[in-house]
Amino acid sequence: MNKVIKYVIIDILRSKIVLAYTLLLLIISFSVFSLEGNSTKGLLSLLNLILFIVPLVSIIFSTIYIYNSAEFIELLVSQPLKRKNIWSSLFSGLSVSLSLAFLVGTGLPIMFYEPSATGYVMVLVGCFLSVIFVGIAMLASVINRDKAKGIGAAILIWLYFALIFDGLVLFLLFQLSDYPLEKPMMIISGLNPIDLSRITVLLRLDESALMGYTGAVFKDFFGTNIGFITTLISLIIWILIPFAISLRRFKHKDL
Repeated sequence: MNKVIKYVIIDILRSKIVLAYTLLLLIISFSVFSLEGNSTKGLLSLLNLILFIVPLVSIIFSTIYIYNSAEFIELLVSQPLKRKNIWSSLFSGLSVSLSLAFLVGTGLPIMFYEPSATGYVMVLVGCFLSVIFVGIAMLASVINRDKAKGIGAAILIWLYFALIFDGLVLFLLFQLSDYPLEKPMMIISGLNPIDLSRITVLLRLDESALMGYTGAVFKDFFGTNIGFITTLISLIIWILIPFAISLRRFKHKDL
């Protein structure tokens, strides 16, 4: 299992796409901090880019990688290896590689310009998002045999979490504005890892006013240590559930 993980990590880190992704993050991060006189404002500007670029690259690259590794996966399955170990190795390799790319591209500039608790939280959130969307990508690829359909599904999933979900929540808020929605909204926020990440970092930046109604609702809960721990647990659940479902499908999949 360790040999498979090592092979996957080396193979991915040598990929020109991952190198370009790391370089792009590095350029964007240093540019944002250089243009902003205040490092806190730099973090805020960088947050919006992280919430869009990191999930997008993670889900699309991971989906394509799984499809392109079909022959390699079939070779591993033909060996005396458990399917659970094979799939876990692929997940670990993709997660470690994309997290390392994020840490080098964005983590280093953040630690250089803003080595604070907020900076560490943002780096942690970026790593979580990388791993979460790797798991979602693996689920999309194991469900769809056709490569085009799998990539299309991955893009639609990203669109839903990055754009459509917020629109649906706003529509719900307007339609039910006469009812107390504080507790339901806290539950609904857990249905989107990108929103959870945004709320966590914005509250750490004390910029909850920028979140409008969401900030007013969540400040008393997510701004506390208990709220932060709850967010981390929710993000961990977002890692485990898609991967567990994809693992179950892979175990019974006819290759």
